[in-house]
Amino acid sequence: MASEQSPLLSNTHSNNYTPSERVTEKPQQRAAGVTDTDITNEYTSLYPCHSVSNSVNSSDDEVKLSTDSSSFMPHTTNNIETMMNFMKGMLGSGILAIPAALKYSGIWVGFVSLGFLGIINGYCMNMLVHCSDSLCARTGKETMSYSDVAEEAFKAGPRPLRKFATLSRIVINVFLCITQFGFCIVYVLFVAKTVKQMVDYTTPVHLSLTLYMFIMVLLLFPFMFVRNLKHLAPFSLLANILVLTGLIIIVQHCVRGLSTVDHYPPAFAGWKTLPLYFGIALYAFEGIGVVLPIENKMRYRQDFGGWTGVLTTGMVLVVVMYMTLGFYGYLMYQDDIEGTITLNLPTGSLLFLLVKVEFAVAIFITYGLQFYVPIQILWPLAQRRLPANSWSSRHGELILRFIFVLATFAIAATVPQLELMISLVGAFSSTALALIFPPILNIITFWPRDGACGSWKMAKDIAICLFGFCGFTSGTVVTLIKLIQTFNGDRDS
Repeated sequence: MASEQSPLLSNTHSNNYTPSERVTEKPQQRAAGVTDTDITNEYTSLYPCHSVSNSVNSSDDEVKLSTDSSSFMPHTTNNIETMMNFMKGMLGSGILAIPAALKYSGIWVGFVSLGFLGIINGYCMNMLVHCSDSLCARTGKETMSYSDVAEEAFKAGPRPLRKFATLSRIVINVFLCITQFGFCIVYVLFVAKTVKQMVDYTTPVHLSLTLYMFIMVLLLFPFMFVRNLKHLAPFSLLANILVLTGLIIIVQHCVRGLSTVDHYPPAFAGWKTLPLYFGIALYAFEGIGVVLPIENKMRYRQDFGGWTGVLTTGMVLVVVMYMTLGFYGYLMYQDDIEGTITLNLPTGSLLFLLVKVEFAVAIFITYGLQFYVPIQILWPLAQRRLPANSWSSRHGELILRFIFVLATFAIAATVPQLELMISLVGAFSSTALALIFPPILNIITFWPRDGACGSWKMAKDIAICLFGFCGFTSGTVVTLIKLIQTFNGDRDS
């Protein structure tokens, strides 16, 4: 019902993503003798999630579909709930690394670039939603995941590309797994470094970082047995409360401490380190994997995209928070900024000690959420290749979970540089998912209609894709070189 929608989040779509485009698709080629009425009746009976209008416009041969899903999808969310879920997916450990990112870019270049990257990311998210809506209307599917969109886009795209449909699904799933695996590695490093700093300061005990990571992994094993995402929901809620409280305290601390700043950092740090900034920023902005699942559970799905939709409104709030914490955090600590700003907070204050505990607990308990995604992708693939009702089939998932947790520990212990690991994950996998794949899928999805080589839309998509590819290559290469130099330096010392 219209009265349940928030006026703030009521959607008036842009020219690129209009409601009519969302619910309008050209039908596939018709068999001889099939009438419009036959198509309408067949579509309604096969796909009750969409209602077809009684009239078919013969001039443009378009079928109108209604996307009000409230009548057939249980447990849907309203606009405010949807935005809260979206922001929960965006505000992770990456926001704490934003001040460190500005060290590699310069304060003003980094500050302005955060706004630019936020706009590009939000636009690509809208692009992916638009592709999903269009492909759902064409195929009659109620919902699609990121990999579903890739596969269906290639299936319906230009004929030479259709043979790559299955490969496109695999590629998307591989990058999703790499991203989530990288998040888990960063989480192990973050919690271990935070706990070590607190224990070193408050007690005479001084253990190695590797030992703290090993202890953390042992504590993570109970999460290994959680197979139902519903059981992780209470932990997610607690984590959100802890993160929000901690961010408020950190920002006010940085703002109040500016009176002690006697000089300002450079506006631009140089081209050599800029790719490191790009990787960290893209890591923080990587939330495109949660966009479609959140939209799929929305009561008024037509209110999700567009200039004033839930997605854009949420992205604006996220970008403002990133820019605020990044600017004041780096201005406060400048070249002394750590890979995560929580490591810079005063260790002698009970308040900031509690803040560090808050973030350590929040990141620790959300490990299971990040851990859940790759297992859900990998285990069904492995299970198909195992004999039915065999020991390996019954216990294989637990073995896979065990190996996964140990692998995150092994990599974190081998490469304990937190900000470089964040930059590597962001530059390699987050950039591909956020900036490279969406414009490619947009071109393929709408190729029959908007695929003219001279089209400005195609030029725009290609420009975004090239920008993402430049960040992908430069960020990955520079971060790997930095990691190798750091590793060799530690070994020589």
